[in-house]
Amino acid sequence: MNTATQKMVEQTIESIVQITNPYGSGSGFIIDNLIITNSHVANGLKEALISTKTLTKTIASVIYDDPAYDLAFIRSPIPIKCTSPLLLSSSPVQDGDSVIAIGHPYGLNYSTTEGIVSKASRFQGEVEYIQFDAAINPGNSGGPLLNDSAEVVGVNTFIIQNSNNLGFALPSYTLKEALDQFYTLGTENVIRCSSCKNLIKEVSIQNDYCPKCGTKLEVAKRRREGYKPSGNVALIEKILHSLHVNVPLARRSQRSWRFEIGTTRIDINYYDNGIIIADSALCRIPSEKIESLYDFLLNENSTLERLQFSINENTVYLSYIVVDSSLNETYGTWALRKLFDKAPHYQKLLIDNFKAPEPKFDEFE
Repeated sequence: MNTATQKMVEQTIESIVQITNPYGSGSGFIIDNLIITNSHVANGLKEALISTKTLTKTIASVIYDDPAYDLAFIRSPIPIKCTSPLLLSSSPVQDGDSVIAIGHPYGLNYSTTEGIVSKASRFQGEVEYIQFDAAINPGNSGGPLLNDSAEVVGVNTFIIQNSNNLGFALPSYTLKEALDQFYTLGTENVIRCSSCKNLIKEVSIQNDYCPKCGTKLEVAKRRREGYKPSGNVALIEKILHSLHVNVPLARRSQRSWRFEIGTTRIDINYYDNGIIIADSALCRIPSEKIESLYDFLLNENSTLERLQFSINENTVYLSYIVVDSSLNETYGTWALRKLFDKAPHYQKLLIDNFKAPEPKFDEFE
């Protein structure tokens, strides 16, 4: 990456947003205090979990959902500070123009790739896209495509699978048109009918049908129904709620949760084989007193009930492991409460008494 590109990334990175909901994650960017992303990133929900360089994880409202152009607008409840706000380009791109894509592919935060516009206008059905060759992957969806002046020329929208960097972005002029229509309507909670293309106020929709043309609005149905966990997932979330965990903020997917007890991280994952693991990475193996540390962990394991210490590579974990068929509210609540109490205690003890280094965490969020 050349110096000019690095400088551009530095000045725009505050405007790049990571977006998560139970169905997946994606990217977004800030224009005029609105977060722009794809409709398929919003997944038909009214809420999304957002975070930026200057804003920790926050629940935000999806106020506009447009399946026709695969656009969604999100309103943060907290103003997001941007030193150098992004602007939409007023000039269409040309074949061969240099472009930069920024986003969070596979959860790898603020990844940047460079490329050129392969075809400035490429139609997929009725919608016009910019075709470009900067590498993008799942998680890049909704992020900005920038020109050499750090202006937004498009919204990264999709790739052709198993191709050699065939990416497509919705042009900035289509985004501007959608923004202008949205602002003209003067209200929030709006969807676009994918059939007649009219913007519809959600309060005017009855039985999930477009009041203009009568088409069934699937996005209206999904927004009305919202996300509703079931089975053991619902039980896990009920237990977490009873233990005062902010469940919507903790959700990483439908079967994965992450949160902090003080400064100690807790991860809960429900695997396809029916195993539920709640664990906390306490520390790394120290360079000295290793034998004493092992003796301590073994002795503690002989006294702990439902919890156990383990070592994976060079990290010490305290875990609660249960098979889904054995999970119930009483014992699950008791065990998780014990994990929440013991993990911070043991983390401090191991770091202080054995000089164990703090755990390291990767970028995948």
